[in-house]
Amino acid sequence: MISNVILKYLLVFFVSMVPLIELRGAVPIGISPLLGDPISLVPLYIVCIIGNMLPVPFIFFFARKLLVWGADKKFIGKFFSFCLEKGEKAGKTLQSKTGQGLYVALFLFVGIPLPGTGAWTGTLAASLLNMDFKKSILAITAGVVLAGIIMGLASIGVFGAFGAIFS
Repeated sequence: MISNVILKYLLVFFVSMVPLIELRGAVPIGISPLLGDPISLVPLYIVCIIGNMLPVPFIFFFARKLLVWGADKKFIGKFFSFCLEKGEKAGKTLQSKTGQGLYVALFLFVGIPLPGTGAWTGTLAASLLNMDFKKSILAITAGVVLAGIIMGLASIGVFGAFGAIFS
């Protein structure tokens, strides 16, 4: 039988890998006492960052290829073409506005926890813009760490307030 501690670590690891939820949803789960004892911050961040970053190289190297492959398919072609066109257009606009600050913009895009931003979306954008892999990974990793810190601070405040109210 797997202990509740291991189950909670597995839960935050896999939640960190889910698009749109990512580390931003996993950190509050790990800190929360609702599903067992809270996980200590350092191990929680390590597990969440690894889980969030694990899909990144696959997205970087294969997302564009998948979109290009699917662009001429009967049922998915319109959507895949839309994603390619929208991504390239947004990327060119971002490039023209940021110039040399493209990697800083990628870091902030991933690091500020807003809906629709995160490692998955940032990596897809970097892939569509043909950005340098190593520089992109550094910017995305730094953004994931920043998002984790922001979510940790927000979660401690939120769950601390719930604890004070309901205890």
